Amino acid sequence: MHEALGQVSFDSEDLILVDSSDQVVGNAPKKAVHLPGGQLHRAFSIFIYADNHLVLLHKRSLDKPLWPDFWTNSCCSHPRTGESYEDAVQRRLGEELGIQTPLSRIYQFEYQANFETVGTEHELCAVYIGHLDRPIDITPHPNEISHWGWFDLEQVDQWVANKPEEFTPWFLMEWRALRNDHADKVTRLISNSA
Repeated sequence: MHEALGQVSFDSEDLILVDSSDQVVGNAPKKAVHLPGGQLHRAFSIFIYADNHLVLLHKRSLDKPLWPDFWTNSCCSHPRTGESYEDAVQRRLGEELGIQTPLSRIYQFEYQANFETVGTEHELCAVYIGHLDRPIDITPHPNEISHWGWFDLEQVDQWVANKPEEFTPWFLMEWRALRNDHADKVTRLISNSA
């Protein structure tokens, strides 16, 4: 669960710099890697499904420096220096959503996106999914998340098609990949875990 709802993201936390093959090339503070232009670093995105046809999405807090008040996937962040992907994703689920559940890694991709003149995401992002038997109430961290909800998958498809400007750029790429390129794998995983 949340660590007494203290701060969970820090500009000074060391992130893992990598090349396009996910080989570690160094580390740098989070604020530095997100400056305009960006530095390629490890990241992850998590999608939590429930009841085979719902997905948990959230709106990023207004406190976020990049893409504040945009809708995005269930949870996302970065492994810190010396931290494995597996430890990082479970840590962040607890910090951001106040839950724990098994996760499966689906794929990894590299992207770069600029947010106005404020900064850049340049990430090698691993995408994970998890599944709950039923939608649950969560207690999101208020510094990270302003709104959240469970949405029908087809409802999200329509939302993305009609109002893509309401979503983070990485979410749009990930959603299309999960719904098209990896649909069979996702369906199998969320059906088998139900």
